[in-house]
Amino acid sequence: MAAPMLRGVSRGRWIFTPGPPGVLPLGLRGAHSGAQGLLAVQKARGLFKEFFPERGTKVELPMLFDRGAAGNLPQTIYCGFDPTADSLHVGHLLALLGLFHFQRAGHHVIALVGGATARLGDPSGRTKEREVLHAERVVRNARALRRGLEAVAANHRQLFSDGRTWGSFTVLDNAAWYQEQHLVDFLAAAGGHFRMGTLLSRLSVQARLKSPEGMSLAEFFYQVLQAYDFYYLFQRYGCRVQLGGSDQLGNIMSGYEFIHKLTGEDVFGITVPLITSTTGAKLGKSAGNAVWLNRDKTSPFELYQFFVRQQDDSIERYLKLFTFLPLPEIEHIMQLHVREPEKRGPQKRLAAEVTKLVHGQEGLDSAKRCTHALYHSSIDALEGMSDRELKELFREASFSELVLDPGTSVLDTCRKANAIPDGPRGYRMITEGGVSINHRQVTNPESVLVVGQHILKNGLSLLKIGKRNFYIIKWLQL
Repeated sequence: MAAPMLRGVSRGRWIFTPGPPGVLPLGLRGAHSGAQGLLAVQKARGLFKEFFPERGTKVELPMLFDRGAAGNLPQTIYCGFDPTADSLHVGHLLALLGLFHFQRAGHHVIALVGGATARLGDPSGRTKEREVLHAERVVRNARALRRGLEAVAANHRQLFSDGRTWGSFTVLDNAAWYQEQHLVDFLAAAGGHFRMGTLLSRLSVQARLKSPEGMSLAEFFYQVLQAYDFYYLFQRYGCRVQLGGSDQLGNIMSGYEFIHKLTGEDVFGITVPLITSTTGAKLGKSAGNAVWLNRDKTSPFELYQFFVRQQDDSIERYLKLFTFLPLPEIEHIMQLHVREPEKRGPQKRLAAEVTKLVHGQEGLDSAKRCTHALYHSSIDALEGMSDRELKELFREASFSELVLDPGTSVLDTCRKANAIPDGPRGYRMITEGGVSINHRQVTNPESVLVVGQHILKNGLSLLKIGKRNFYIIKWLQL
């Protein structure tokens, strides 16, 4: 699909392609008693942090989302996700939750993969330039991000339905319109509508210009492309609202100013808070502390445990941010927690809700099986685990496929799996209690393996040497 082009008809004057049907001019309107609902609820939950521009957000923005107002149509909201990696991470979840809340209220949402902008690198919130990504890698990452976004959106629709009529969820890639642009044409058409003083005044730009490394032209130009993305989506999809992390406010402002200059229409920006680690560092790939949403990078068990481990002082806030649970239900969960804090009920509920959204019901079931197998020494849980789950649970474990010969002993098994040294030392490790199979300590090296005890119903054995060394054995020809 071709991008909406800016056509010069005389010096200093431009004509623009018209916006789609259903884009409503905001104008000056009176406040509506029920207009604050959607935005006010999310503000109360802490999900929506800032609204821009301030002068229009008390009346005009709430009116835009008031479906009860005469003539109001579903609105379109977008949020961008740059494919700097081949997976989303926990730091992206709040932006996704923001889109989902709009979708649940009957509005249309767009997740925009930045297949073009990722090649420049967003300088927002960064102290140095991003690693330069080759075009082929960006294309691969963009495809993976699209799959990830569509998978989470499918889980949302399938598992969190609330009986209302929802809006649509669409995934786009901005490479689709930038690949049709010529640089000189783009600069000639769009460049004149950006003022250098305004662009240089952005906090993200100021911080980088003052840094020892400085700022590249590619990074500086990033906010221009993000502004044009907003304009393109406004023209083609009637998108009036951009959602982003709180570090994106400067880029959102650039989009607002660009659209207002070109069309005279008002658009809006909403930011969501950034999730940080206990040290205050932003959660993300660059910070080196990413918890990924792709199962191949972070298993459902690991995602589940990340949220189970959250501290009491942040758990109520996270329940409001990361789940769709009604506020009265969250309040009830916290009241129970006060009486029985040792059960960690809020943490477990948070972990379950997020894991189900990201990985579906099967992923949540997998996380719970792994939890019972590891922390509760559950044989039943071990027997119900697949090869993949065991590998995810014990990522550092050695995986072996062995043939079960008649009379195979504990000692034979340990040696074939290269789990113990040869000779008397390995023998003593067993007799002295340093070896367990399927959470059961074995002390007789000559014991013959028994199916159902040493070998689980799923044909697997979990061998543990010492406290932390695990070996997974898959038995063949049982």
